[in-house]
Amino acid sequence: QIPLSQCKFTDTKNANSLIFPLFRKRPQSLHGPSPVTTFGPKACMLQNPHTVMHIQDPASQRLTWNKPPKSVLVIKKIQDASLLQPFKELCMFLTEVKDMIVYVEKKVLEDPAISDDENFRAITKKFCTFRDDLDDISNRVDFIICLGGDGTLLYASSLFQESVPPVMAFHLGSLGFLTPFKFDTYQSQVTQIIEGNAAIVLRSRLKVRVLKENWEKKARVDEKGIILTNGDNESSRKAVQYQVLNEVVVDRGPSSYLSNVDLFLDGHLITTVQGDGVIVSTPTGSTAYAVAAGASMIHPNVPAIMITPICPHSLSFRPIVVPAGVELKIMLSCDARNTAWVSFDGRKRQEICHGDSITITTSCFPVPSICFRDPVNDWFESLAQCLHWNVRKKQNYLSSEDEEF
Repeated sequence: QIPLSQCKFTDTKNANSLIFPLFRKRPQSLHGPSPVTTFGPKACMLQNPHTVMHIQDPASQRLTWNKPPKSVLVIKKIQDASLLQPFKELCMFLTEVKDMIVYVEKKVLEDPAISDDENFRAITKKFCTFRDDLDDISNRVDFIICLGGDGTLLYASSLFQESVPPVMAFHLGSLGFLTPFKFDTYQSQVTQIIEGNAAIVLRSRLKVRVLKENWEKKARVDEKGIILTNGDNESSRKAVQYQVLNEVVVDRGPSSYLSNVDLFLDGHLITTVQGDGVIVSTPTGSTAYAVAAGASMIHPNVPAIMITPICPHSLSFRPIVVPAGVELKIMLSCDARNTAWVSFDGRKRQEICHGDSITITTSCFPVPSICFRDPVNDWFESLAQCLHWNVRKKQNYLSSEDEEF
């Protein structure tokens, strides 16, 4: 965060009122939290001494290592036969040539195409295995290699709730917007990463806190253990936290009624969403569900949060972009006819009832995604190749003869 003494205000006593006169005094900067610059046990971002603000020039963001990396997590799309050969080749290269400790999810090795391969069995014995939601590998992995589509990068993000190791993603899936590397030259590319010769883009994540109001009936019991009455309703609150790379989606679920949710910004009600739902996305998520719902596309280095309605029952409800430092809260409206449902990067889908709340802020733990060239060129390359951005037939050249008519 930027100290107030470094901000250029004409009146520092009233600096907060100059930023947002209608809101209460802000406890944090509108730029959002300064992202951490250490990723996993050994990786960090090379500091630029000429940087003035905490947001670096995208072209200057480079990967470096405090110590040589020794361990790597390989994430492979499950039950995809086309990835078996690339997975085996990569793992053999990492273990035999680079002498790396390879971490692999246990269910990947349970695939019969891998477990029944006698030639590959000697390699798998050297692997370190883990199970999702049971084993903590946050301080064991130096960097991550993803084989598959964009979903593998989202899954890698979900495994790390705090600092995320650098992620190298190979395009072996369908879309590949977030996977810039081609597998053809994987050996030289992986070698460059191990040597610390790579650009990175810090993909901001959302810190989401779901607070649920649980109502339970407490029965009254006498000294002999006999139930006397059914008792009264008593509430207890349960909070769960998530780190989200793409988006938080609140929708109407299976109900035929419109969703009716209140949207708060820094404690103030800014609007009520009446429609199929609302998407709160990161700049990375702006090219996913949000763009399909009519939102703009935002470069990952822009510190912002995007709010996009899903089929709003209003002609004037347009997507908006708010500063990364704000706190959003979503709750069911008091007069909502039905409950709502929420999901986080397409996972952990759950019902939201009256009294529940979803609080969303920018996380200080981004995903350091390794670039093929640099953050700017990679992004525009993905726009052109994956989304066919601004592709149309060119207008014919107007000759001098045509001008006469």
